Amino acid sequence: MKPLPRLPFSGAVDGDGHVLEPPDLWDRYLEPGFRSRAPGIRTDHNGLEYLEIDGRSSKIVRGGVPVGLGAMDRVAGYIYEREPKTGLRYVDEAPLGAMDASERLERLDLENLARVFLYPTLSLFWIAESEDEDLTQAGLRAYNRWIVDFCSDSGGRLIPIAQLSLGDPEAAERELRRAARDGVAGVFVPPFQWSRKPLGDPAHDRVFAAAEECGLALGIHPSLEPKWTAPGRYGDYTSGKYSFFLNVTSADAVRHAFTSLFQYGVFEKFPKLRVVVLESGAGWVGYWLDRMDAVYASPQGIPARQVLSEKPSFYFRRQCWISGDPDETALAAIIPVVGPDRFFWASDFPHPDHPPEYIPELARLTGQLPESARAGFLGANVLGAFGIGD
Repeated sequence: MKPLPRLPFSGAVDGDGHVLEPPDLWDRYLEPGFRSRAPGIRTDHNGLEYLEIDGRSSKIVRGGVPVGLGAMDRVAGYIYEREPKTGLRYVDEAPLGAMDASERLERLDLENLARVFLYPTLSLFWIAESEDEDLTQAGLRAYNRWIVDFCSDSGGRLIPIAQLSLGDPEAAERELRRAARDGVAGVFVPPFQWSRKPLGDPAHDRVFAAAEECGLALGIHPSLEPKWTAPGRYGDYTSGKYSFFLNVTSADAVRHAFTSLFQYGVFEKFPKLRVVVLESGAGWVGYWLDRMDAVYASPQGIPARQVLSEKPSFYFRRQCWISGDPDETALAAIIPVVGPDRFFWASDFPHPDHPPEYIPELARLTGQLPESARAGFLGANVLGAFGIGD
């Protein structure tokens, strides 16, 4: 394998890395009543792998797509030969550290990283096609138990984050409290819900209250979304041939979910709730805070002023953090303006929708920051966001 780049700074924490779930995870971890409907990777009659959801082929993750979910290293030439072969390319071509905890620790050592917060892959996909909320809740409970086990022998270097679905807020609250007892460092939700309620809707207050009570940060992380979430101004603009457009604009969903928290006064109601904005870039947040503050002060801001006693930027600087991509060229200029303690970096490894050279890019970006902001950006800020001491 071509040598992985090594970060010249110490103490770095990857704020948003991913795992490739083993294809038998749900066969092993789902409750027995749901096991026959387990998601998994299958092979079609043409020998191409696909994601199965409740006994049906995914409409999105099919035709050999699963193997590409871990392609970041291969793009850069970091080819890891996995033995023995299983016959599933999704497994056999998984990069170093994507599927095995000991390998992930080896990867951290090679890259000179101290810790990594771990998020899923397949669970970001199948939820977009699972309309049965009971099955969704069971599938996420299974994943959440598995990721805790995956991280359990890492000495705190692999940090598990649980996924929730707000399609059933009562079930989501129960799972948040269970996962907190199990030892997760935080929870996250996708930008959409099958109920079509925005994230800040009062229907979700019980989840915000539980996160606040349990001391767990709440992340907003992009996912695949149902077709009905796409804007209709261009007609049907959702097929794979528009992958450039769809990937560039995917962060819009996260911004919408994030903004709804201000619309509904969530930060006023829950002043100790910590919110983390993930995998959407960070350079935009300076403009976004300026725009929210401007609208808040305008006649159009009357509804927000009725539920927020301070302008939105106040709550961001009090309760929010955001992850930046190492390849963002303007981020070093934005960080001092918004506040250096609000930003951290993330790799998105091993997903191929980000450039593979995140370590050299991180070294470049960190070198552009004032020395006083480097330790926070590299790791202290994300640990603080999730309430983890050094």
